[in-house]
Amino acid sequence: MPIFPFASQRPALDQLAQFLQRHPDVLLLTGAGISTASGIPDYRDAQGVRRGNAPVQGPDFRRQEAVQRRYWARSMVGWPTLARALPNRAHLAIAQLAQRQQIGGLVTQNVDGLHQRAGSTAVTQLHGSIHAVICLDCHASFPRRIIQDLLERDNPHMLGATATPAPDGDALLEPSQLAAFHVPRCLHCGGTLQPDVVFFGDGVPLDRAAEAGRKMADASALLVVGSSVMVYSSFRLCRMAAEAGKPVAAINLGKTRADHLLAFKTEAPAQEVLPLVADLLG
Repeated sequence: MPIFPFASQRPALDQLAQFLQRHPDVLLLTGAGISTASGIPDYRDAQGVRRGNAPVQGPDFRRQEAVQRRYWARSMVGWPTLARALPNRAHLAIAQLAQRQQIGGLVTQNVDGLHQRAGSTAVTQLHGSIHAVICLDCHASFPRRIIQDLLERDNPHMLGATATPAPDGDALLEPSQLAAFHVPRCLHCGGTLQPDVVFFGDGVPLDRAAEAGRKMADASALLVVGSSVMVYSSFRLCRMAAEAGKPVAAINLGKTRADHLLAFKTEAPAQEVLPLVADLLG
């Protein structure tokens, strides 16, 4: 499996361009690495090892109010940074390639909505959207902006708090900042609110997984962009492609779980590579 350092980019760019020319219906699978240039931290290092503290587990969130308090306090501080994030050149290049019908479907593990803001349509969001909140009791849905207003109204002592940014709108806070924090409740029934995302420890909804599987079945190849595909919901698509004899390639800085399945990998920033490939194809 050849790996191309970005310093000698032309062979890698040519190979990627040829790959897309051969497979204009290629399915793109994107991960956190595509959004780091937009100021959103990713989960893993170059070896695929998760950084920092363990993320919130879905079962724990639903059972323990202390976990809900920790999540919402950190999200109150961290979400505004994510909400202000703008698509970078990788997101824009993907939208451009799709408009020119030079790629096929798009599946993302990201919950940031930046593909849609860049102009991509029919995006399968495997892990949901951080910009929506659902009630676990009455199933009402709310824009995250409305919940942010509630959080700021009920927790004025947290206004202006600063913290180290973490993935997906999270932020690292001191435990002492959580003691007086008020957890938001459903505006309709007073029930438990959860971001409309797939937490660690939870499974991707069956209809969403099936949609991603259909897109993989309809494509003749798979291109992984900015993902180590360490979680099964994304690695599954790599395995589906390989088992069907479809080539799998990647643009990723570092190790992926699917390295043994790849026809080639370009180890370079997606925001540098994809616009250049789009120019070559244009």
